[in-house]
Amino acid sequence: QVQLVESGGGLVQDGGSLRLSCAASGRIFNTYTVGWFRQATGEEREFVAAISWDSGRANTADSVKGRFTISRDNAKNAVYLTMNNLKPEDTAVYYCAASGAQYHSGTYALQGSYNYWGQGTQVTVSS
Repeated sequence: QVQLVESGGGLVQDGGSLRLSCAASGRIFNTYTVGWFRQATGEEREFVAAISWDSGRANTADSVKGRFTISRDNAKNAVYLTMNNLKPEDTAVYYCAASGAQYHSGTYALQGSYNYWGQGTQVTVSS
């Protein structure tokens, strides 16, 4: 069983930065693939970024490429999403998710690939 808790969200101006954290319980978390997803009001949840258990592989969505970076610290059971040059369209609730499956190019962006989800943290970017 893995429990995930996101933090670091808030209100920021257009062009600003935030770093989201995902803290996990469970000793086997450091073997899990972890992803970040987001859901804007009235929209479907969408993939943002994912990282393999050893940080050897990572991917971000085209919409955030070059602005967002995913990283992890297995010693701290934590995964981070560093968000720079934020835009109003980045406003959403951000969720981290964990999967016991190996990182795979065909599945890392799929919500159904993830077994565990956090409650989410709100990010609001004002124009």
